[in-house]
Amino acid sequence: MALGVGVGVDYGIYLFERIKHEMLHTGLSLKDAYTEALKQRGTASLFTSVTMTISVGTWYFSALKFQADMGILLAFMFLVNVFGAILLAPALAAYLVGDKTFAKARAKALAESGEHA
Repeated sequence: MALGVGVGVDYGIYLFERIKHEMLHTGLSLKDAYTEALKQRGTASLFTSVTMTISVGTWYFSALKFQADMGILLAFMFLVNVFGAILLAPALAAYLVGDKTFAKARAKALAESGEHA
């Protein structure tokens, strides 16, 4: 369980780190930053998830009942977590935080560095 959850959290961290960078350093909106983040990190996350899902899914064919059950569980978690990180988490960010919070943070960072927007 910890492995499945931990990897799922990593997908979200990779994506949100890139979204934050795009919004704060290049001034993109949340929608545009999300698109850029998917171009840069989304394919890597999806590839990693699919690879791990397939490899762990082969545990289903194990003679050990516990290992077979864990293979199904982990394969499901890996796949669902990447879709949660790619689709659900940015939707929640748009709903809960939106562009205004990042616009304020960017203005503050620019003011502190002496640059202009």
